Amino acid sequence: MENHATSLTEEANYLVVSQHKAHGDLIIPQAPTPQPQQNYSHFPMHGITEGSLQPQECGPRCTGRCSKTAYKKPCMFFCQKCCAKCLCVPPGTYGNKQFCPCYNNWKTKRGGPKCP
Repeated sequence: MENHATSLTEEANYLVVSQHKAHGDLIIPQAPTPQPQQNYSHFPMHGITEGSLQPQECGPRCTGRCSKTAYKKPCMFFCQKCCAKCLCVPPGTYGNKQFCPCYNNWKTKRGGPKCP
């Protein structure tokens, strides 16, 4: 949805600029307002970056990752499988997969995310 809204905004800016150029006016569009960046500094970086965990550290990391799901058994199974391959687990209980590209990019046969 965000991409659609962005493209509509860009299209509207283009139309406004095009109309003014036709009348000889020069309009310089304003840059989009920067979005605030989320601060992940409260997460320790050890274990987040790819390859930074030892295999024996996967269990505790996955326990934390899967702590809020109603599907603990499959979450733990796949989290540990992904951690064993990637040696990292993203911070938090959901999302943040950008910290561990291997974990993020491993897909199921159907193209869905393999790692929780």
